[in-house]
Amino acid sequence: MAKQYASAESYEAKLEKVMARLGVEKYNYNWDRFSCWIEFFYKGNLYRFEHSTENAKNHGNDVKYGSDVFAQVVLTLEDIARMTERGIYELQTWIQGLKALPPKIELPSCFTFLQFNALPDSVHEVKERYRQLCKVYHPDAGGTAEMFQKLTDAQSEAIAILEKGGE
Repeated sequence: MAKQYASAESYEAKLEKVMARLGVEKYNYNWDRFSCWIEFFYKGNLYRFEHSTENAKNHGNDVKYGSDVFAQVVLTLEDIARMTERGIYELQTWIQGLKALPPKIELPSCFTFLQFNALPDSVHEVKERYRQLCKVYHPDAGGTAEMFQKLTDAQSEAIAILEKGGE
């Protein structure tokens, strides 16, 4: 049997009070038919709580509406506020792992072949990395013609991407 929650408007009011108790001035939230999110700035860091009916069901909770998962997140924040007020834990201890991270950017394969973990800042970095890897992939250094060609192609593609981006 699904738990009955109060109206979404009552949880909006509760969220406003919880955020005030936590000293959070900037926050935003939304819910739709099946999910919700609440994000806020706390001590200069952005945090985001997300929940969905699917996630709730996967954890054994019979929840049907996005407004209900919104209620669950608000109630969770209220529990954290109580612990903070009682001196049990500081808010940042509980939510440290919830910092909102920028979405992961898929690095084009040419950059991963050149052994970059992130997009380089300049064409110069690509050329420098190419020179380093030539010492490994060039046939005269023990590499193969095929791998050296792949390295050369990766460098050309990476430079084209960076130059297209306004480099």
